[in-house]
Amino acid sequence: MRTLLKITMPPEPANKAIKDGSLPKLFQTLTESVHPESSYYYSENGKRTAFFVFDMKDASQIPSLCEPFFMSLNADVSFYPVMNSEELKAGLEKAMRNIGRLPVGV
Repeated sequence: MRTLLKITMPPEPANKAIKDGSLPKLFQTLTESVHPESSYYYSENGKRTAFFVFDMKDASQIPSLCEPFFMSLNADVSFYPVMNSEELKAGLEKAMRNIGRLPVGV
């Protein structure tokens, strides 16, 4: 399933990880593990934030992906199922067919 992984890092642990060189290694390990189709890094509410869009093969991947960020950075980590435009189009077409099958008044 196409998944968006969002990682938000508090300033102090992230500053330390930048200084000691561990932050780039964490992101490199993550990238090598999930082979994201895209990744972005930005500031959100004064915190370093990153997100990756990748194909999650199984929910059992979640602990191995987020624990390094919890343990070393005290980061907030979130996963969201997402769609690209083609998937949205297919989903809406399917939804519209199903809506036609609903009883009147529903």
